[in-house]
Amino acid sequence: MEKITRHTLKENVTSIAGVPSWNLVLLKHILNFTGKNNLLEIWPNLELFTHGGVSFEPYREQFKKIIPSESMHYMETYNASEGFFGIQDDLSTNDMLLMLDYGIFYEFLPVEEINSPGPVAVTVDEVELNRNYAMIITTNGGLWRYMIGDTIVFTSLRPHKFRISGRTRYYINAFGEEVILENAEKALMTACRHTGAAIREYTAGPVFMTDNKQGAHEWVIEFETPPDDLERFTDVLDKTLCSINSDYEAKRFRNITLDKPKVHSVPEGTFYKWFQGKGKLGGQNKMPRLSNERKYIESLLDIAGGKS
Repeated sequence: MEKITRHTLKENVTSIAGVPSWNLVLLKHILNFTGKNNLLEIWPNLELFTHGGVSFEPYREQFKKIIPSESMHYMETYNASEGFFGIQDDLSTNDMLLMLDYGIFYEFLPVEEINSPGPVAVTVDEVELNRNYAMIITTNGGLWRYMIGDTIVFTSLRPHKFRISGRTRYYINAFGEEVILENAEKALMTACRHTGAAIREYTAGPVFMTDNKQGAHEWVIEFETPPDDLERFTDVLDKTLCSINSDYEAKRFRNITLDKPKVHSVPEGTFYKWFQGKGKLGGQNKMPRLSNERKYIESLLDIAGGKS
């Protein structure tokens, strides 16, 4: 970060590309180093951030704050070590165009069939709108029917456009609630909007049932801007999940299976210390957002010293 800062301060930087969370760390370091209020005071011609790797929504308001320009554009790409799969070709929509001519043969497996004994994948001409698929790729680089780990939903078939809905491994289904990453992102965005909050990092997992206690979901969140009322934030998060996920709503009905979520607000730097402790600092590493186990939650709370 020190070298990037010193090398770019006097350059005419017009575009940035990378993972939103790690770029935010870098850009704030540059602001702290220079003492400037926003990036336009350093790079007045900055006009584009091309992002990928994680959802941009939890970071959008923070980027708008440090780049206060109506001329700033944000474009999503879907690229990975294994291939380049999609680009946002229209700024007026939040979906991406599937790249069909980049040396990749695609197959799509309905998510509900992933663990079935005889799952049937379909090719691009057989996909349906608004259905959750795990993506499988065969590439001219040598991968053969490799499940990339992401799930997508098609929003258009002519041309084929899609949005990323989550990960095949990152979901909470400890009680049959089937909460996927897309649900979590929408609920957090709504809770932030209602309470004036902004999120830097988060993860969530289950609180398992005991003989005398119902299950629940537990969230560990590092806020950029804390909510004006954490209890209200939790209520909005919970109610939004109920409104967009009927399975979650059914488990929350009269607290039959799930109690109200628990939300911990942890100190700044908690997630950074977790990555550092695991030797995983850098943009290629991501915190699992949702998990069916508690190891991420418990290790983060240990780092935070129980502060919440």
